[in-house]
Amino acid sequence: QVQLVESGGGLVQAGGSLRLSCAASGSFFSINVMDWYRQAPGKQRELVARITSGGFTNYADSVKGRFTISRDNAKNTVYLQMNSLKVEDTAVYYCNVAVKTTSLGPWSSYWGQGTQVTVSS
Repeated sequence: QVQLVESGGGLVQAGGSLRLSCAASGSFFSINVMDWYRQAPGKQRELVARITSGGFTNYADSVKGRFTISRDNAKNTVYLQMNSLKVEDTAVYYCNVAVKTTSLGPWSSYWGQGTQVTVSS
């Protein structure tokens, strides 16, 4: 079983910064893609940023130039550095990782519990 533990959310003023972390633990063989999603009240969950096992990244247009995704493979952890935060960034942020529990097994998707980010004006 794989567990994802997120941390780093909170309340910040517009223009401020936060850094989210998501650490994977449990029994698994490897991790492939690691994503950050967010869901604002009354809206669908959306992909914010993605990083592959090779370090390639892509971002939603709304966060390009402000957010940076990174990963520490030795710690099985993905980060999201969020700068120049805006009120519209307010949401619950979730990490999602693609994990293979055995070398020959399929890739499975796991979600973190979510962490609240609130940006005040």
